[in-house]
Amino acid sequence: MKMIGLVFLAAGGMAGVFLRYGITKSPLLLGTLPLNVLLVNVIGSFILGAFVVFSQQWNLDEKYALFVAIGFCGGLTTMSSFALETSNLIDNKQYLIVVINVMTNVGLSLGAIFGGKTLASMILGGGFR
Repeated sequence: MKMIGLVFLAAGGMAGVFLRYGITKSPLLLGTLPLNVLLVNVIGSFILGAFVVFSQQWNLDEKYALFVAIGFCGGLTTMSSFALETSNLIDNKQYLIVVINVMTNVGLSLGAIFGGKTLASMILGGGFR
């Protein structure tokens, strides 16, 4: 990887990590369901979905994928925190909340990918791809 690629990757990752920290630093709960990690995972998935369409349509250079897809979205979203929160819920025997947490993180993140792709396609005038 060229130095400029590393710079784009690091800058995107740093921006994503700082945004994730800002969103997750204060616990946001719905009952005992943790929402902070859900929020960053859904936002990151939506951005990634939209970026994929824009990137393909505009034939963007790889350095932008390093910045947005791998760096920013990778730094923003967090599988490890999702796994830890789910593990803690299991340890506390909150099995219904575990199921809700898993289903909402996976389902809403997938929905956000498709939503981002759809919105980007609509913006570009091509409908859903």
